[in-house]
Amino acid sequence: MSRSIDTRTRREIVDVVIVGAGFAGLSAADRLVSTGASVMVLEGRDRVGGRSYTGEVAGVKVDLGATWVSPRHTAIRDLASRVGCTTTSQFATGRNVQWLAGKRREYKGTIPPVSPAGVVDMARIQMALEKLVGAIDVEAAWESPDAAKLDSISFGEWLDKKRALPSTRALMTLISKVQWGASPGDVSLLHALRYIRAVGDLNHMLDVENGQQQDRIVETTQEIARRLAQTLGDRVVLNTPVRRIVQDGQGVIVHAGSATIQARHAIVTVAPAHRADIQFEPALSETAEGLTKTWRMGALSKALVAYKTPFWRAEGLSGEAVTDTGTVFITFDVSPQNGPGILMAFCDPRVFDGFSPELRRARVLDQLAGLYGDRAKEPIDYVDHCWGTDTFAPGGPNPAAPPYASTTYARALTEPHGRVEWAGTETAGEWAGCMNGAVLTGQRAAERVAQRIRKESEK
Repeated sequence: MSRSIDTRTRREIVDVVIVGAGFAGLSAADRLVSTGASVMVLEGRDRVGGRSYTGEVAGVKVDLGATWVSPRHTAIRDLASRVGCTTTSQFATGRNVQWLAGKRREYKGTIPPVSPAGVVDMARIQMALEKLVGAIDVEAAWESPDAAKLDSISFGEWLDKKRALPSTRALMTLISKVQWGASPGDVSLLHALRYIRAVGDLNHMLDVENGQQQDRIVETTQEIARRLAQTLGDRVVLNTPVRRIVQDGQGVIVHAGSATIQARHAIVTVAPAHRADIQFEPALSETAEGLTKTWRMGALSKALVAYKTPFWRAEGLSGEAVTDTGTVFITFDVSPQNGPGILMAFCDPRVFDGFSPELRRARVLDQLAGLYGDRAKEPIDYVDHCWGTDTFAPGGPNPAAPPYASTTYARALTEPHGRVEWAGTETAGEWAGCMNGAVLTGQRAAERVAQRIRKESEK
């Protein structure tokens, strides 16, 4: 079982100290333990899982954070299988709902139907995006052809230059809010292209069947992390935020509250912006410091609403909806196989986070009623979570890097800082932004550290 560190001043010695008990940190620890290394994982929160977080509504465990896995997410799926977690298909049977430009319509397929001109325009913009995506170096987007030019404008400015129609702009805004927790104008074009390339293409990013939203974890995604942490036992220490890492040619000393941990190497898995919460001695390079200041986290909120039954299914609706106004902008049906009906709603933090729980609930129910009818105003339970105001390491789901931030600072994502290696989904090439990417980067960092330890032992 994971534990909290002794509040009395203490000093422990291990081969590797890992900062963060999300999928990257736990995967790194798991891999290092398999090599025989001694490891300690320090987590500032009172739980493991990072941006995977289990909540409960109407007695059903639900994902308040990371939710879906694709058939191509083999690393996280293998891990889930190993710890006994199972998948279930995302429900997508029936017609979807759109509320765009003040009109409600029902439709089939991934992309909401618009006017004939809108359909042509959406295809035109998608083709232009895919052409740019194809030239991106997924492992080092900032070294791609024309990287400086692509990083000099925002995704929104590019849409303006392409004269995207309002309907196309609305859909691209929805994508931007979900992926980066920000509007297109807040994200550099290069950054947007990197994330699209990292997941394969735009279709894979958006699709349910054979796409990123195909499957959910029955037990919730955080349960994977919990079970992995259990295998690591008391190597995982909770409620222990790391505030200072000092290193020299012999090793590192990590200061966490009143405790100090001496190690040969460290792996830091926090998001780039949260690296700024740790004092490094010697200090980070100017490039690495710039990364922490410019790669700010986006913000995204979720509400889950439970009903006696998934009543929308009887009306031939899938529970999937998109809207360009109000608090809610996307919904999904995440009802259990046998149990209540549950709608997951993604909410815009600008008109959600700063309000009382009662007002947040009222706004969500009002919008759901517009999408699914008055029965949506009669839930049996409700829960929400605002990642932008999270008490520890706020923000999500991914960084919203503005223009110039990638070509100037992104190489510091993975460049070691002496004996400190970096991991976390933001540092991934392929699958950046996904749980799958987090697992892969943890394993990669562990292998690098294990190799360094072997070389040191041979001297």
